[in-house]
Parts: sequence; C-alpha cells; structure tokens
Amino acid sequence: MTNIAVSTRKPSFSPLRLDGRSVTWKVGAVVLGSLFLALSSYIEVPMVPVPVTMQTFAVTLVGALYGWRFGALTIAAWLVEGAAGLPVLAGGAAGVQHFVGPTGGYLFSFPIVGAVVGWLAERGWNGNRVMLAFAAMLIGNLLCLVLGTAWLAVMIGADKAITFGFLPFIVGGLLKSALGAATLKLFPTYRDEPRDRSPEA
Repeated sequence: MTNIAVSTRKPSFSPLRLDGRSVTWKVGAVVLGSLFLALSSYIEVPMVPVPVTMQTFAVTLVGALYGWRFGALTIAAWLVEGAAGLPVLAGGAAGVQHFVGPTGGYLFSFPIVGAVVGWLAERGWNGNRVMLAFAAMLIGNLLCLVLGTAWLAVMIGADKAITFGFLPFIVGGLLKSALGAATLKLFPTYRDEPRDRSPEA
C-alpha cells in the first residue's frame, strides 16, 4: 500500500477573499475601489508634462488587496469612467484625450501594474512580509514609470521623456511604495491552505 499526497496549490494571500464573495459584494468592491482610485487622483502636485499624484499608491494597494484579477478589473473600470467623461483622473480631469496624450502610457499601465502587484501579493509578497510587500509595490511603481516613459518617448523623445517622465518620480515612487507596504500591514491576512488528497494504491 502506498500513500500518495497530491497538493492543490492556491494563492496564499487573499485579504478580502473576493473570489468567495457574492456578486453583490464583488460589484460593491469594484465601485468602492474605483472611488478610492478617483479620490487618489485629486491629491496632485502639478508638473509638466506629467503631474505627481497618489494614483500609483492607490493602484498598487488595490492590486495587493483585491488580488490580480479583481484588482485589474477595478482599475480598468475606473479608467473607463474617466474615458467616459467622469472627473476621476488626475486633478478631476476626464475624457479620452488623456489616453492619447502624454499621460496615456501611465494610464494604460495601471491595470497591468495592479495585476502584477496583486499576483505577487497572492504569493506571499504581502503584509505578512513587509519588505516583500515593499518590493512588490516598488516593482509596480517602476513598471508604471517604464511603460509611461516609453509612451512619452514616442511623443517627445527618449532624453526628454526620461528627464521629465521618469527621474522626477523616483523618490515619490519609493515613498509611495513604503506607504503602500505599511498600509497593507494593517489589513488581516488569510492564508489558503493547500488541499491534500491521500488516496491509497
């Protein structure tokens, strides 16, 4: 007789457990998440051609709390609201023109950033391990800067894009990553245990 243990691996981190919630709860979470993202857009330091906002803090935090699927979905819903004319983008801006202008690359990067941070959080880069949480947030911020700067480079050239679209945001990215990791630490963490099956042969 031989015991064979088969483990079904699942994400290790799900603070809001959205996968197991009702449809009403999920819709409410998306609405609240998009509202949080909109509010973060109003915390702004005007700069040219790209303003400094708390958007990346909110994007990475939503990704970490919601998980990669619902995080990306919530962020995409917020962007659709902005494109449709709701004043939810930086400084209360709205309209599709922001998606084809200098900020377009940063905006399009947000769902990707949320998904990446959420995926890492689900695998242990979360509030239980603050330094890993910080690293996940930092990866998200850097990914946003890289994608946004690449878009900007097409419009104004690589040198200017790096000067005006990347370098001024490095310190802010570090600070927002630290704040995001500290905020994530405040939320309870639930660990999904692997399910073991031990059939006998």
